[in-house]
Amino acid sequence: MQNIISVKDILEVEIIDMNHRGQGVAKVEGFVIFADNVMIGDRVKLEVIEVKKNYAVAKVLEILTTSPYKVKPECPYFWECGGCQLMHMDYDKQLEYKRDLVASEIRRSLPQAEFHIKDTIGMAYPYRYRNKGSFPVVREKGRVSIGAYKLTSHDIVDLESCIIQHPIADKVINVFRDLMVALRLEPYDEIKHTGLVKHLMVRTNTRNEAMLIIVMAKNKFLYKSEIIAKLLEEIPELSSIIMNVNDRQTNVILGNKNKILYGTPFLKDWIFDLEFAISPQSFFQVNSQQTEALYLKALEFANIDETTTVYDLFCGIGTISLAAAKKAKHVFGIESVKEAIVDANDNAKRNGIQNIDFHCGKAEDVFPKLYQQGYTADVVILDPPRKGCEKPVLETIIEMEPERVVYVSCNPTTLARDLKVLVYGGYEIKEVQPVDMFPHGVHVETVVCLHKKSM
Repeated sequence: MQNIISVKDILEVEIIDMNHRGQGVAKVEGFVIFADNVMIGDRVKLEVIEVKKNYAVAKVLEILTTSPYKVKPECPYFWECGGCQLMHMDYDKQLEYKRDLVASEIRRSLPQAEFHIKDTIGMAYPYRYRNKGSFPVVREKGRVSIGAYKLTSHDIVDLESCIIQHPIADKVINVFRDLMVALRLEPYDEIKHTGLVKHLMVRTNTRNEAMLIIVMAKNKFLYKSEIIAKLLEEIPELSSIIMNVNDRQTNVILGNKNKILYGTPFLKDWIFDLEFAISPQSFFQVNSQQTEALYLKALEFANIDETTTVYDLFCGIGTISLAAAKKAKHVFGIESVKEAIVDANDNAKRNGIQNIDFHCGKAEDVFPKLYQQGYTADVVILDPPRKGCEKPVLETIIEMEPERVVYVSCNPTTLARDLKVLVYGGYEIKEVQPVDMFPHGVHVETVVCLHKKSM
């Protein structure tokens, strides 16, 4: 198979699929070829630039026939920026692609399983939806650049506007860039380890307020008073400004030290009728509108009433936990991030909810211990990170035998892997619902309803 394709081969192929990075997929006698900036349905001329054991990478020489699903991207930075991968695809086709992606991963893992997958829940206006943006700050070609990484690169696309971010983020980028130039404030250089400013992070809420987190390489802030005064003058929507210190040489954006420069240490936001306080390190879904759609579906699948006991694993700041607790007998929330648990307990108090206990620790450690202590549940809700669940989490569910499991996932591959364990452990998939939390990106959120099989 390896000898079918060679570097510098010129091929005419049809793009038949897209991979998880948004690259087009073609096949020659079963051998897979990846190419950037193409679309399902394009017929293209390619030049092979790299050959691996199981696949090749090619560059596009010519579009021979244009896909009927291809559209002009609304963003002028699309062809450079790595933030979005599918903006050149018709939005209805994006929703279909994501549904098919989820279905194919589950069928690959469970070829004999019968399940119903619904159409992806999309947005009426799939722009300006992100309530959180992280923007690297660098010096490139003698100028300060703030923006997004280019696709598969650490080079920066210097942005003036990002149409998937809240408009406040645009203001922050442009005002802060001008301040850095005027005050000669140096960006951090990750090679020389000089300079100060590493990243800007902007969080916004449904009431048009914003938190700005300025990530510094050292615990000092030159021209602090001038910068804060100008930011507040130009961006009155800022309710808090926080300096975060990250002195590590790492790809992790935030450090562990926060200093409040203005306002409060958290940003308030609302889901349904619940109020949440979000601190800089806390996880909160980035698409507020679709979060409600996702959580409504999760709660529908959970089918909670006043007799129901619920575990919410990987609970973050308690978003799903608190929504469930308003209907349930009792809820146990488990989360490994200390700051998130502090927020979760605070959020329970601010919403007057008492039938809930939050536990700090890894789900694979805390969940089995609580079960061994006799704390069982009728429903287990899972919302793990992209790597999915650790083995002890799934084993404890199977041993506990809750009536229903609701699995919320941001990664179809690890979702399918974990579903296989649960199905073999005595559960059946009742319904699969993709939700488009990330329009124009390749990621998809999915919520799955599983029931314990009757004996």
